[in-house]
Amino acid sequence: MTENLLLAFGLTLFAGLATGIGSVLAFFTSHTNTKFLSVTLGFSAGVMIYVSMIEIFVKAKNALIHSMGTVPGNWMTVGGFFAGMLLIAGIDKFIPKQTNPHELRTVEDMSPVSGTAKQPDLLKMGTFTALAIGIHNFPEGIATFTSALQDPKLGIAIAVAIAIHNIPEGIAVSVPVYFATGDKKRAFKLSFLSGLSEPIGALVAYLFLMPFLNEVMFGIIFAAVAGIMVFISLDELLPAAKRYDEAHLSIYGLIGGMAVMAVSLLLFI
Repeated sequence: MTENLLLAFGLTLFAGLATGIGSVLAFFTSHTNTKFLSVTLGFSAGVMIYVSMIEIFVKAKNALIHSMGTVPGNWMTVGGFFAGMLLIAGIDKFIPKQTNPHELRTVEDMSPVSGTAKQPDLLKMGTFTALAIGIHNFPEGIATFTSALQDPKLGIAIAVAIAIHNIPEGIAVSVPVYFATGDKKRAFKLSFLSGLSEPIGALVAYLFLMPFLNEVMFGIIFAAVAGIMVFISLDELLPAAKRYDEAHLSIYGLIGGMAVMAVSLLLFI
């Protein structure tokens, strides 16, 4: 149990701090590799959708049916799945579009039109984007932590997928802050801090959910995690991947992500 706890915290920290990777990448390029972005976002969506529907949802249903019976268990699984979707959709609704991390932007999208060093609007955009990402990463941290606690191989898959989609979110924070202030350290720090809400979510799950983590609770959380990940994939990753798509690269990335996830699950069963 102790090993699983350390792994769960470690994976959550890794996934959250991937925003820092995006921040560093933004400093070394003035041009976004849209082909790479399209493939990786599609890949991340493929991993999330496959693992959610093939593994996490099924585990949730089996746990709840075992604890509650066939009919109540099935209903609770479906309810938890859509509750997860409503949770992340509700968070989206109350975040302005300009700072919503589900509205991915490239380096070029956020480049200043003029060459001025100080741009208050860009600084405000970067700061609010960091706050928005922090809010979004909190439930993702709970999802990664509880999944890794229950099933380490699932936790690894979820952490990798979330880390991939956190990289462009890090760019969305650091680029406007850097253009506004000319300070790379400040831009990196803000981007880095926005990812810390993910391990904070894991800590909250440990402190407040752990005492209640029986089979029913795990089943409900797993169902909600599946809903959250499917929503993120359909609302954020796939539209962004298609936006930068060339020659169907996003769908190839999607299929590749599903295939890698399928083989990984088969190898570790």
